[in-house]
Amino acid sequence: MQFQVHKRIILIVGFLLIAVSSHAQQIIKLTAATGHPTVLLWVKTLDEVFIPELDKRLAVDGRYRIEWTKAWGGTLLKLGSESKGYADGVADLGLTLTVFEAPKFPLHNVSYFTPFGTTDIALVDQTVADLQSQIPAMNDIWARNNLVYLGGIALENYQIFTKFPLSRIEDLQGKKISAPGPAANWVKGTGAVPVSGNLNTYYEDLKSGVSDGVVVFGTAANAIKLHEVAPYLTRVNFGAMFCGGITVNKRRFEKLPEEVQKAMREAAKVYSSSYAKAQNEATVTSLKSMVAAGLKVSDFSEPERKRWADSLSPVAKTWADELEEKGMPARKVLNGYMEAMNKSNAKIPRDWSK
Repeated sequence: MQFQVHKRIILIVGFLLIAVSSHAQQIIKLTAATGHPTVLLWVKTLDEVFIPELDKRLAVDGRYRIEWTKAWGGTLLKLGSESKGYADGVADLGLTLTVFEAPKFPLHNVSYFTPFGTTDIALVDQTVADLQSQIPAMNDIWARNNLVYLGGIALENYQIFTKFPLSRIEDLQGKKISAPGPAANWVKGTGAVPVSGNLNTYYEDLKSGVSDGVVVFGTAANAIKLHEVAPYLTRVNFGAMFCGGITVNKRRFEKLPEEVQKAMREAAKVYSSSYAKAQNEATVTSLKSMVAAGLKVSDFSEPERKRWADSLSPVAKTWADELEEKGMPARKVLNGYMEAMNKSNAKIPRDWSK
Protein backbone atom coordinates (compact mmCIF):
# COMPACT_ATOMS: atom_id res chain seq x y z
CA MET A 1 0.00 0.00 0.00
CA GLN A 2 2.78 2.40 1.00
CA PHE A 3 4.70 1.50 -2.21
CA GLN A 4 1.64 2.34 -4.35
CA VAL A 5 1.26 5.73 -2.61
CA HIS A 6 4.94 6.52 -3.24
CA LYS A 7 4.59 5.39 -6.84
CA ARG A 8 1.54 7.63 -7.27
CA ILE A 9 3.41 10.60 -5.78
CA ILE A 10 6.38 9.99 -8.06
CA LEU A 11 4.07 9.89 -11.10
CA ILE A 12 2.31 13.12 -10.08
CA VAL A 13 5.65 14.88 -9.52
CA GLY A 14 6.85 13.59 -12.89
CA PHE A 15 3.78 14.94 -14.66
CA LEU A 16 4.20 18.28 -12.91
CA LEU A 17 7.85 18.50 -13.98
CA ILE A 18 6.88 17.74 -17.57
CA ALA A 19 4.15 20.40 -17.45
CA VAL A 20 6.51 22.99 -15.96
CA SER A 21 9.30 22.22 -18.45
CA SER A 22 6.89 22.44 -21.40
CA HIS A 23 6.01 25.97 -20.31
CA ALA A 24 9.50 26.97 -19.19
CA GLN A 25 10.50 30.50 -20.09
CA GLN A 26 12.97 30.72 -22.96
CA ILE A 27 15.84 33.14 -22.40
CA ILE A 28 17.02 34.94 -25.53
CA LYS A 29 20.36 36.70 -25.33
CA LEU A 30 20.67 39.87 -27.45
CA THR A 31 23.34 42.56 -27.70
CA ALA A 32 22.29 46.11 -28.56
CA ALA A 33 25.03 48.54 -29.59
CA THR A 34 25.40 52.05 -31.04
CA GLY A 35 28.19 54.36 -32.12
CA HIS A 36 26.65 57.36 -30.35
CA PRO A 37 26.21 57.71 -26.55
CA THR A 38 22.90 57.81 -24.63
CA VAL A 39 23.20 61.59 -24.17
CA LEU A 40 21.80 61.78 -27.73
CA LEU A 41 18.06 61.30 -27.94
CA TRP A 42 17.90 58.55 -30.58
CA VAL A 43 20.12 56.30 -28.43
CA LYS A 44 18.41 57.35 -25.18
CA THR A 45 15.04 56.41 -26.69
CA LEU A 46 16.39 53.05 -27.85
CA ASP A 47 17.54 52.32 -24.30
CA GLU A 48 14.57 53.80 -22.43
CA VAL A 49 11.65 53.14 -24.80
CA PHE A 50 12.32 50.42 -27.39
CA ILE A 51 13.96 47.88 -25.05
CA PRO A 52 11.48 48.29 -22.15
CA GLU A 53 8.55 48.24 -24.62
CA LEU A 54 9.79 45.00 -26.15
CA ASP A 55 10.34 43.47 -22.70
CA LYS A 56 6.85 44.54 -21.62
CA ARG A 57 5.20 42.94 -24.63
CA LEU A 58 7.03 39.64 -24.14
CA ALA A 59 6.19 39.59 -20.42
CA VAL A 60 2.45 39.45 -21.18
CA ASP A 61 2.61 35.81 -22.23
CA GLY A 62 5.82 35.05 -20.36
CA ARG A 63 7.20 32.40 -22.72
CA TYR A 64 10.18 34.51 -23.77
CA ARG A 65 12.49 36.86 -21.95
CA ILE A 66 15.41 38.78 -23.41
CA GLU A 67 18.67 39.00 -21.54
CA TRP A 68 20.26 42.22 -22.79
CA THR A 69 23.86 43.27 -23.22
CA LYS A 70 24.08 46.99 -23.96
CA ALA A 71 27.08 48.64 -25.58
CA TRP A 72 26.44 52.32 -26.21
CA GLY A 73 28.75 55.14 -27.28
CA GLY A 74 31.11 53.24 -29.56
CA THR A 75 32.25 50.77 -26.90
CA LEU A 76 31.57 47.87 -29.30
CA LEU A 77 30.76 49.46 -32.67
CA LYS A 78 32.25 52.68 -33.98
CA LEU A 79 30.15 55.38 -35.59
CA GLY A 80 29.70 54.72 -39.29
CA SER A 81 30.41 50.99 -39.03
CA GLU A 82 27.28 49.94 -37.15
CA SER A 83 25.53 48.20 -40.06
CA LYS A 84 28.54 45.95 -40.66
CA GLY A 85 28.70 45.19 -36.95
CA TYR A 86 25.06 44.08 -36.91
CA ALA A 87 25.42 42.19 -40.20
CA ASP A 88 28.52 40.35 -38.95
CA GLY A 89 26.90 39.50 -35.62
CA VAL A 90 29.25 41.59 -33.46
CA ALA A 91 26.00 43.00 -32.07
CA ASP A 92 22.45 41.85 -32.79
CA LEU A 93 20.67 45.16 -33.18
CA GLY A 94 20.90 48.92 -32.86
CA LEU A 95 20.78 52.05 -34.99
CA THR A 96 22.05 52.13 -38.56
CA LEU A 97 22.57 55.78 -39.45
CA THR A 98 22.29 55.99 -43.22
CA VAL A 99 23.70 59.53 -43.27
CA PHE A 100 27.07 58.12 -42.17
CA GLU A 101 26.83 55.05 -44.42
CA ALA A 102 25.74 56.69 -47.67
CA PRO A 103 27.62 54.27 -49.99
CA LYS A 104 25.60 51.35 -48.58
CA PHE A 105 22.25 53.14 -48.33
CA PRO A 106 22.34 55.87 -51.00
CA LEU A 107 18.61 56.03 -51.72
CA HIS A 108 17.79 56.64 -48.06
CA ASN A 109 19.72 59.91 -48.08
CA VAL A 110 17.21 61.63 -50.36
CA SER A 111 16.32 64.26 -47.74
CA TYR A 112 19.98 65.31 -47.43
CA PHE A 113 19.99 66.09 -51.16
CA THR A 114 16.80 68.17 -50.94
CA PRO A 115 17.67 70.78 -48.26
CA PHE A 116 15.51 73.71 -47.13
CA GLY A 117 12.53 71.35 -46.90
CA THR A 118 9.92 70.60 -44.26
CA THR A 119 10.72 70.95 -40.56
CA ASP A 120 8.20 68.22 -39.65
CA ILE A 121 10.20 65.17 -38.54
CA ALA A 122 7.14 62.89 -38.46
CA LEU A 123 6.37 63.82 -42.08
CA VAL A 124 9.94 63.05 -43.18
CA ASP A 125 9.93 59.69 -41.38
CA GLN A 126 6.54 58.72 -42.82
CA THR A 127 7.50 59.85 -46.33
CA VAL A 128 10.58 57.61 -46.36
CA ALA A 129 8.54 54.73 -44.90
CA ASP A 130 5.99 55.18 -47.70
CA LEU A 131 8.72 55.28 -50.35
CA GLN A 132 10.21 52.07 -48.94
CA SER A 133 6.85 50.32 -49.31
CA GLN A 134 6.40 51.63 -52.87
CA ILE A 135 9.93 51.19 -54.22
CA PRO A 136 11.30 47.65 -53.69
CA ALA A 137 14.92 48.75 -54.22
CA MET A 138 14.77 50.85 -51.05
CA ASN A 139 13.52 48.00 -48.92
CA ASP A 140 15.70 45.32 -50.55
CA ILE A 141 18.90 47.16 -49.66
CA TRP A 142 18.45 46.26 -45.99
CA ALA A 143 18.27 42.55 -46.81
CA ARG A 144 21.33 42.79 -49.09
CA ASN A 145 23.23 44.11 -46.08
CA ASN A 146 21.95 41.20 -43.92
CA LEU A 147 19.67 43.52 -41.97
CA VAL A 148 15.99 43.77 -41.11
CA TYR A 149 14.67 47.33 -40.82
CA LEU A 150 12.25 47.83 -37.93
CA GLY A 151 11.55 51.58 -37.69
CA GLY A 152 12.95 54.95 -38.68
CA ILE A 153 14.52 58.08 -37.26
CA ALA A 154 14.19 61.61 -38.61
CA LEU A 155 16.21 64.46 -37.16
CA GLU A 156 14.83 67.89 -36.38
CA ASN A 157 15.37 71.03 -38.44
CA TYR A 158 19.08 71.56 -39.20
CA GLN A 159 20.62 74.98 -38.53
CA ILE A 160 24.10 76.47 -38.45
CA PHE A 161 26.12 77.25 -35.31
CA THR A 162 29.15 79.51 -35.82
CA LYS A 163 31.89 81.40 -34.03
CA PHE A 164 30.92 84.54 -35.95
CA PRO A 165 27.68 86.45 -36.72
CA LEU A 166 25.98 85.33 -39.91
CA SER A 167 23.34 87.40 -41.71
CA ARG A 168 24.13 86.89 -45.41
CA ILE A 169 25.85 84.33 -47.60
CA GLU A 170 28.95 86.51 -48.01
CA ASP A 171 29.69 86.09 -44.30
CA LEU A 172 30.57 82.44 -45.04
CA GLN A 173 33.39 83.36 -47.45
CA GLY A 174 36.53 81.39 -46.55
CA LYS A 175 35.01 79.96 -43.36
CA LYS A 176 35.44 76.26 -42.54
CA ILE A 177 32.08 74.65 -41.84
CA SER A 178 31.75 71.11 -40.47
CA ALA A 179 28.89 68.99 -41.78
CA PRO A 180 27.89 65.31 -41.69
CA GLY A 181 28.21 63.27 -44.89
CA PRO A 182 26.06 64.61 -47.75
CA ALA A 183 25.15 67.75 -45.75
CA ALA A 184 28.53 69.11 -46.90
CA ASN A 185 26.71 69.89 -50.17
CA TRP A 186 24.72 72.56 -48.33
CA VAL A 187 27.75 74.81 -47.98
CA LYS A 188 29.45 74.12 -51.31
CA GLY A 189 28.97 77.12 -53.57
CA THR A 190 28.53 79.59 -50.73
CA GLY A 191 32.23 80.43 -50.45
CA ALA A 192 32.61 78.31 -47.33
CA VAL A 193 34.95 75.31 -47.08
CA PRO A 194 33.12 72.11 -46.06
CA VAL A 195 34.81 69.98 -43.40
CA SER A 196 33.76 66.39 -42.74
CA GLY A 197 32.68 65.80 -39.14
CA ASN A 198 30.08 64.34 -36.80
CA LEU A 199 28.67 64.84 -33.32
CA ASN A 200 31.61 63.00 -31.78
CA THR A 201 34.10 65.51 -33.28
CA TYR A 202 32.29 68.86 -33.58
CA TYR A 203 33.13 70.33 -30.17
CA GLU A 204 36.87 69.71 -30.41
CA ASP A 205 36.94 70.72 -34.08
CA LEU A 206 35.49 74.13 -33.17
CA LYS A 207 37.62 74.51 -30.08
CA SER A 208 40.86 73.68 -31.92
CA GLY A 209 40.11 75.75 -35.02
CA VAL A 210 39.58 72.86 -37.40
CA SER A 211 36.24 74.49 -38.22
CA ASP A 212 34.54 77.86 -37.73
CA GLY A 213 30.99 76.57 -37.71
CA VAL A 214 28.83 73.48 -37.76
CA VAL A 215 25.69 72.41 -39.62
CA VAL A 216 23.67 70.66 -36.91
CA PHE A 217 20.27 70.51 -35.20
CA GLY A 218 19.53 72.12 -31.84
CA THR A 219 18.93 69.19 -29.49
CA ALA A 220 22.23 67.58 -30.48
CA ALA A 221 24.04 70.92 -30.22
CA ASN A 222 22.72 71.34 -26.69
CA ALA A 223 23.59 67.77 -25.71
CA ILE A 224 27.27 68.27 -26.63
CA LYS A 225 27.40 71.90 -25.34
CA LEU A 226 28.21 73.24 -28.79
CA HIS A 227 27.13 76.77 -27.82
CA GLU A 228 30.20 76.99 -25.60
CA VAL A 229 32.47 77.06 -28.66
CA ALA A 230 30.04 78.34 -31.31
CA PRO A 231 27.91 81.03 -29.63
CA TYR A 232 25.97 82.13 -32.74
CA LEU A 233 22.93 80.22 -33.99
CA THR A 234 21.52 81.28 -37.35
CA ARG A 235 18.16 79.73 -38.17
CA VAL A 236 18.61 78.99 -41.86
CA ASN A 237 16.10 76.13 -41.69
CA PHE A 238 17.71 73.42 -43.78
CA GLY A 239 14.82 71.19 -42.73
CA ALA A 240 14.28 67.87 -40.97
CA MET A 241 16.23 64.87 -42.29
CA PHE A 242 15.76 61.10 -42.40
CA CYS A 243 18.91 59.56 -40.95
CA GLY A 244 18.31 55.82 -40.51
CA GLY A 245 16.56 53.48 -38.13
CA ILE A 246 16.53 50.46 -35.84
CA THR A 247 18.02 47.44 -37.60
CA VAL A 248 18.64 43.85 -36.54
CA ASN A 249 20.85 41.09 -37.94
CA LYS A 250 18.68 39.34 -40.56
CA ARG A 251 19.75 35.76 -39.79
CA ARG A 252 19.35 36.34 -36.06
CA PHE A 253 15.93 37.91 -36.54
CA GLU A 254 14.66 35.05 -38.72
CA LYS A 255 15.66 32.50 -36.08
CA LEU A 256 13.66 34.30 -33.39
CA PRO A 257 10.16 32.99 -32.52
CA GLU A 258 7.37 34.73 -34.45
CA GLU A 259 6.03 36.23 -31.23
CA VAL A 260 9.38 37.93 -30.59
CA GLN A 261 9.62 39.18 -34.18
CA LYS A 262 6.14 40.67 -33.92
CA ALA A 263 6.92 42.29 -30.55
CA MET A 264 10.09 43.82 -32.02
CA ARG A 265 8.18 45.42 -34.90
CA GLU A 266 5.52 46.75 -32.55
CA ALA A 267 8.11 48.13 -30.13
CA ALA A 268 9.86 49.85 -33.05
CA LYS A 269 6.64 51.68 -33.94
CA VAL A 270 6.39 52.91 -30.36
CA TYR A 271 10.05 53.95 -30.57
CA SER A 272 9.51 56.05 -33.71
CA SER A 273 6.44 57.86 -32.37
CA SER A 274 7.97 58.39 -28.92
CA TYR A 275 11.18 59.67 -30.47
CA ALA A 276 9.36 62.16 -32.72
CA LYS A 277 7.34 63.48 -29.76
CA ALA A 278 10.39 63.73 -27.50
CA GLN A 279 12.44 65.38 -30.25
CA ASN A 280 9.80 68.07 -30.79
CA GLU A 281 9.58 68.79 -27.07
CA ALA A 282 13.36 68.80 -26.65
CA THR A 283 13.76 71.28 -29.50
CA VAL A 284 12.04 73.97 -27.45
CA THR A 285 13.74 73.21 -24.12
CA SER A 286 17.18 72.85 -25.73
CA LEU A 287 16.98 76.29 -27.32
CA LYS A 288 15.89 77.89 -24.04
CA SER A 289 18.78 76.21 -22.23
CA MET A 290 21.38 77.41 -24.75
CA VAL A 291 19.99 80.96 -24.86
CA ALA A 292 20.16 81.08 -21.06
CA ALA A 293 23.82 80.05 -21.35
CA GLY A 294 24.59 82.93 -23.72
CA LEU A 295 23.71 81.65 -27.21
CA LYS A 296 22.87 84.46 -29.65
CA VAL A 297 20.04 83.57 -32.05
CA SER A 298 19.15 85.21 -35.37
CA ASP A 299 16.93 84.31 -38.33
CA PHE A 300 17.97 84.29 -41.97
CA SER A 301 15.60 86.34 -44.11
CA GLU A 302 13.54 84.45 -46.69
CA PRO A 303 15.22 86.23 -49.66
CA GLU A 304 18.66 85.34 -48.25
CA ARG A 305 17.53 81.78 -47.64
CA LYS A 306 16.45 81.50 -51.28
CA ARG A 307 19.80 83.01 -52.36
CA TRP A 308 21.54 80.26 -50.39
CA ALA A 309 19.41 77.51 -51.93
CA ASP A 310 19.92 78.92 -55.43
CA SER A 311 23.69 79.23 -54.92
CA LEU A 312 24.04 75.47 -54.56
CA SER A 313 24.74 73.19 -57.50
CA PRO A 314 21.88 70.87 -58.62
CA VAL A 315 22.88 68.42 -55.87
CA ALA A 316 19.72 66.32 -56.09
CA LYS A 317 19.93 65.91 -59.87
CA THR A 318 23.62 65.00 -59.67
CA TRP A 319 22.89 62.49 -56.90
CA ALA A 320 20.01 60.94 -58.85
CA ASP A 321 21.91 60.77 -62.15
CA GLU A 322 24.91 59.05 -60.55
CA LEU A 323 22.71 56.43 -58.87
CA GLU A 324 20.64 55.85 -62.02
CA GLU A 325 23.87 54.97 -63.82
CA LYS A 326 24.39 52.28 -61.18
CA GLY A 327 20.92 50.88 -61.78
CA MET A 328 19.18 52.45 -58.78
CA PRO A 329 15.76 54.16 -59.15
CA ALA A 330 16.93 57.44 -57.62
CA ARG A 331 14.76 59.66 -59.84
CA LYS A 332 11.67 57.80 -58.70
CA VAL A 333 12.74 58.26 -55.08
CA LEU A 334 13.53 61.96 -55.63
CA ASN A 335 10.26 62.68 -57.46
CA GLY A 336 8.26 60.78 -54.83
CA TYR A 337 9.93 62.65 -52.00
CA MET A 338 9.43 66.08 -53.58
CA GLU A 339 5.81 65.25 -54.41
CA ALA A 340 5.16 64.42 -50.75
CA MET A 341 6.85 67.65 -49.63
CA ASN A 342 4.83 69.75 -52.07
CA LYS A 343 1.58 68.11 -50.96
CA SER A 344 2.44 69.03 -47.38
CA ASN A 345 2.74 72.71 -48.39
CA ALA A 346 6.33 72.86 -47.16
CA LYS A 347 7.87 76.18 -48.18
CA ILE A 348 10.78 74.91 -50.26
CA PRO A 349 12.63 77.74 -52.05
CA ARG A 350 13.84 75.43 -54.82
CA ASP A 351 12.33 72.41 -56.56
CA TRP A 352 15.16 69.86 -56.35
CA SER A 353 13.50 67.44 -58.77
CA LYS A 354 13.95 69.91 -61.69
